[in-house]
Amino acid sequence: MNEKLIKGRGSQFNVANPFNKQHYYPDITEELDKNAMLSSATQFFIESPKKIISKSESPDLGVMHSLNPYQGCEHGCIYCYARNSHNYWGFSAGLDFESKIIVKKNAPQMLEDYLCKYQGPVTPILLSGNTDCYQPAERHYRLTRRLLQIFYQYRYPVNLITKNSLILRDLELLIKLANKSLVQVFVSITTLQESIRNKMEPRTATAKKRLEVVEKLADNGVPVGVMIAPIIPGLTDHEIPAIIKETAARGALTAGYTIVRLNGTIATLFEDWVNKTFPGQADKILNQIAECHDGNLNDSEWHRRLKGSGRLADIISQIFKSAFRKHYGDRKMPEQDTTQFRRGGNYSIF
Repeated sequence: MNEKLIKGRGSQFNVANPFNKQHYYPDITEELDKNAMLSSATQFFIESPKKIISKSESPDLGVMHSLNPYQGCEHGCIYCYARNSHNYWGFSAGLDFESKIIVKKNAPQMLEDYLCKYQGPVTPILLSGNTDCYQPAERHYRLTRRLLQIFYQYRYPVNLITKNSLILRDLELLIKLANKSLVQVFVSITTLQESIRNKMEPRTATAKKRLEVVEKLADNGVPVGVMIAPIIPGLTDHEIPAIIKETAARGALTAGYTIVRLNGTIATLFEDWVNKTFPGQADKILNQIAECHDGNLNDSEWHRRLKGSGRLADIISQIFKSAFRKHYGDRKMPEQDTTQFRRGGNYSIF
């Protein structure tokens, strides 16, 4: 490692916000000044949005509804595609994304208002499509827990994806939802190596904890799958078979994957990070990421952006499919029940 990293943070500086016409760059000459400027405590900003449900109709994912009670994420995953969304709030995709967290305190009330008025087709809502709904802020604000209570109250189907073991705090709620066939949970696992995890995803649960989450959910009848997302070619791609094997052994019902893509200013942040943390492998990692995306670190091409293309992407796909067939066989997630929704909050005696 070439230089000391800021403890507990993935990005090491605030990359410029492309929407800002002017940028402030402090003249830091002393190490103490640098630490003072870049190691500030996490700040929370209370926001009251007028709309809480987002709808996506991308050709990759189909029609998807999502709800994000938090913007920005203390997990600090260096590769996170959600970093770019922080620019819309006037912040940087770098350290700001990890240390300036927007809390939508009215999210539960907004969800209830939405469900009371909703008359459309019942489509599961994803918690969260952007940032992790079980990030550290949830321990205090408990927004995700309140949202799950409302989903259960209205019998509306919900999906969750997280990399935080805090989800087990709400196990009793998840069991209730599962008993009504209303929930699916996905646990994100990028690596089983703690030496990589604590640099790449500094404030997330360890791989051991995430495997325990998978096992605990499965043992309690909560449908759980795994996302190996994102795979970092040259750094974590060799772990695909081991992750598939370990998660299948703990009761996961399905698995998926994406290959990392570094859109917007994330490429600048990732290049800085990989050169500081894995200097001997940096060129290999960056070159292999580019090989999967037509020679670029970024990729916005539909149907290619998530799984990549070319020889290396094909090899990764074959390794994943082979391991999946071997360890998962014909397992699959049970379908969610979309018939129980209590429209307008109405209850039925039947």
